[in-house]
Amino acid sequence: MHRASKYFKNEGGSVQALREVSLIVEAGKFLAITGPSGCGKSTLLHLLGGMDRVSEGEIWYENSPLHLMSEQELTQFRRSNVGFVFQFFYLLPSLTVQENVALPLQLQKIEDSQKRVFDLLKQVGLSKMANRFPRQLSGGEMQRASIARALVTRPRLLLADEPTGNLDTSNGEIVLKKMRELAGETGTAVVMATHSDNAASFSHSKLEMIDGELTQE
Repeated sequence: MHRASKYFKNEGGSVQALREVSLIVEAGKFLAITGPSGCGKSTLLHLLGGMDRVSEGEIWYENSPLHLMSEQELTQFRRSNVGFVFQFFYLLPSLTVQENVALPLQLQKIEDSQKRVFDLLKQVGLSKMANRFPRQLSGGEMQRASIARALVTRPRLLLADEPTGNLDTSNGEIVLKKMRELAGETGTAVVMATHSDNAASFSHSKLEMIDGELTQE
């Protein structure tokens, strides 16, 4: 991401959400973006994941220019390269844990996915809960299931937006430790947006966002 800016239109004209942000995300590293609500953290994640477009500047994924891609190309980029974890778990209540985790593979028509699903469930400590439904899990277990679902397509980039916002301290720390572990084990780059200094302490490095600008803490 090089000198990327983002504007949103409103009745009074426009609001600048990000101001010439430059950022390099490293494979296998867990980066935390801290700052209060409304400072631009979620906007940054949406741009990195190809969910939104920059108003000015450039975003590159390896040698691919996201800022020049068509909507169809961005959709394919997200499916192939990006995993998302949110504050709310978004697990489908009618599917078991195993089925929820396998869903992205089915959407991409990837066959022989069962071993990949069970390997990930083992990694996040949910192998014994594969056949349970989300309502039978704790908040921490649901978030770990959502992390497994996000990683099942083997993305190179994992984006987490306030992933511990609905968890108590103990479950939050379990989830954060697991994200850091998985970054190292899989080589996936992890970028987490959080307002919690405690959550950020589990990352390899931290940047602070203030009024749409990134600064070193």
